[in-house]
Amino acid sequence: MRFGRTHPVALTLIVIAAVLMMVPLFWVLALSFKANAALMADTNSVFSLPYTLANYRTLFGDGQVFRWIMNSLIVSLGMTAGVLILSSLAGYGFARLDFPGRSVLFVIVLLGLAVPEQAVIIARHQMLSLVSMHNTYGALILPGLSAPFGVFLMTQYFRAIPRDIDEAALLDGASRFKIFWKVLLPLTIPAQATLGIFTFLSAWNDYWWPLISATNKQMFTLTVGIASTQMNFAQTEGLGFLMAQAVLAGLPILIVYLFFQKYIVQAVAGAAGR
Repeated sequence: MRFGRTHPVALTLIVIAAVLMMVPLFWVLALSFKANAALMADTNSVFSLPYTLANYRTLFGDGQVFRWIMNSLIVSLGMTAGVLILSSLAGYGFARLDFPGRSVLFVIVLLGLAVPEQAVIIARHQMLSLVSMHNTYGALILPGLSAPFGVFLMTQYFRAIPRDIDEAALLDGASRFKIFWKVLLPLTIPAQATLGIFTFLSAWNDYWWPLISATNKQMFTLTVGIASTQMNFAQTEGLGFLMAQAVLAGLPILIVYLFFQKYIVQAVAGAAGR
């Protein structure tokens, strides 16, 4: 089998696996267009007419859901921006600058990959409680700015860039920050896009920390808000309404991936080549 072409059997298996993975998504989408009364009588009615937009009209008429969406956007975008800035600066420092203890500090950062979030959740909660930050955007964003994987990824990309570029820029009188900002940073766009997408997806789908930190309903993220609706109002609101919420929650993820998927491919290909 040549690597340049996909074997028909392998392609068939990939298509079958993709279809099986898509079935639950289509099931959720179909349920969201069915009347709640019909689903309470028989969930198999999802395969028959009629379909309705009533669940989406109810959803868009509920201002609380849009509040949760806004909270999720603020947290996800804020965390993504912070991780990109800090990881890029740290990656540049580890890859291009010489300072005492660099290797030891880099190892300490990498050790963060081995520490599960569950191991620090109590200490994190107590630290933010001491400064009364719970039920704020800061409490939801700040813990996520610690991104050892982001530092490692950006360090590897900066290391792969030839040092001759730095030397030429220094001879032209450019400062270290100008070299970082104007010359090297644009060369790491594929890595930044990949890191940004992964960070955004992780922040958007995060449930555990927002559940602990955000106890005020006005500060719920979408994941926590939808979960609270399912737990408290599943029988009164109906299954179709809950599925409409799930579809709405998944749309931003789909949009982000469709716009930035080429950067993911470039970053993975670049990492494999290195």
